[in-house]
Amino acid sequence: MFNPTGTVLLTGGTIGLGYGCALKLAQQCPQYQVLIASRSNKDNAAVSINEITGHSNVEYLKLDLSSLAKVRSFAADYAKKGYPPIKALVLNAGLQILDLGYTEDKIESTFAINHVGHALLFYLMRPFFAEEARVVIVASGTHDPAQKSGLPDAIYSSAEELAQPTRETEKYQGRQRYATSKLCNVMWTYALQRRLEKAPGKKWTVNAFNPGLMPGTGLTRDYSAIVQFISNHILPRTIWLLRLLISPNVHLPEDSGASLARLAVGDDLKGVSGKYYEGQNPIPSSKDSEVVEKQEDLWEWTVKRIAKDESERREFESV
Repeated sequence: MFNPTGTVLLTGGTIGLGYGCALKLAQQCPQYQVLIASRSNKDNAAVSINEITGHSNVEYLKLDLSSLAKVRSFAADYAKKGYPPIKALVLNAGLQILDLGYTEDKIESTFAINHVGHALLFYLMRPFFAEEARVVIVASGTHDPAQKSGLPDAIYSSAEELAQPTRETEKYQGRQRYATSKLCNVMWTYALQRRLEKAPGKKWTVNAFNPGLMPGTGLTRDYSAIVQFISNHILPRTIWLLRLLISPNVHLPEDSGASLARLAVGDDLKGVSGKYYEGQNPIPSSKDSEVVEKQEDLWEWTVKRIAKDESERREFESV
């Protein structure tokens, strides 16, 4: 009978980077319950991983990050299931949406899924954290104009403008909104770290992670069939060439997944917090990501927008 000693909760673990991370976690930590939380389970990722490892420690849970109500419903259901304390919360799910759209909460879709839904999930999962727990947030090198990723530069004026684009900013490309959402991931990491430093008795850490360019992850699912075919079937066979022509930070999803798993459970990173990792190593993030005023604008807007009342707002703000 499987009696797990801890839980790792991973969003978006059914394909690509998340699947690679979940597989590595299941292999390295058979004593942990590994929960894959995703909107879709068409690939039966948990079943696949359990078959590969010969363990039974991976389970799928349905989670729709585009809806604040559904995130709350997920947390309510989670509370009834009696999982062991969360050792690591890996906020990995993300979408690159080409066309401007809004969620049922009237928040721009890319910002809602890549940041807002994850932030609410963190706040609601805190009661289930172990005494020592890690939060890992999957960001991207696209947040940093200095890395010349090929995407439009991330632009952060305010969280409100990202949630409700103005007549001018609604003209931005979907790829630009994606890059900016990844900037938000890094800024929110730093804002959370400041609060954890001041939180008495909490041995929690938070780090951001740049997995690099990963052909074949499914991130291009909103693109044309031709672009998806090239990304999923051609580019993964030319990693060596992409590293030569574009950047050394090009990896297969399973390789970046292993680096992400290390941040979540690796013994060598115990106590490390407030860092931005590229693969295996901490590096400086973008200049914009380090602007405290922007970090605080994002934090304060997020808490105010997702808290259901004043009591919950104070609770979320205190970490």
